[in-house]
Amino acid sequence: MLLSISHRITGIALALGSLLLVCWLAAVASGPEAFATAQAVVGSLPGRLLLFGWSFALFYHLCNGIRHLFWDAGYGYELATAYCSGLTVLAVSFVLTLGAWAAGYGLLPLGN
Repeated sequence: MLLSISHRITGIALALGSLLLVCWLAAVASGPEAFATAQAVVGSLPGRLLLFGWSFALFYHLCNGIRHLFWDAGYGYELATAYCSGLTVLAVSFVLTLGAWAAGYGLLPLGN
């Protein structure tokens, strides 16, 4: 139940985070001063925490959506399987989030 509610909450968070993306793109189009201001906000500690939460919401929503596709196909309804897949969704979401941030900071070798 908690993961189902979290799926809905992350969907809302993704929609709100998309508004932040639109504001950032508008700042890019508005010129260097607006872009510098937007970058200062996004680059601040609260901004980075929001971005981290948004990226986790993205990966969680993706992974849990895949889980729901399996359910739609009739697989994974057993209680033990549902618990296991829920924990897997959480673990994979954290790994993907940390991996994306590590790659963004150049901590992962991704080629040239």
